[in-house]
Amino acid sequence: MPAGVSWATFLKTFAASLLTMCAEAKGVQRYHRLDLTILEIPPKPGEFKMKLLGMKKTHHEPQVSRQ
Repeated sequence: MPAGVSWATFLKTFAASLLTMCAEAKGVQRYHRLDLTILEIPPKPGEFKMKLLGMKKTHHEPQVSRQ
């Protein structure tokens, strides 16, 4: 067995890492919510802009640290 661990430990670790990867991928997909619709007429070069529906516009003032 790899790294000298038992089969039970190896399978538990493998299952946990696989579930974590799937959950993280789903979380990223839900956060970004990309618009994957297919356009009938392709846009001209430089005209296409991807919308990130999950993102909100925020205005942040620059913070100056005073030490």
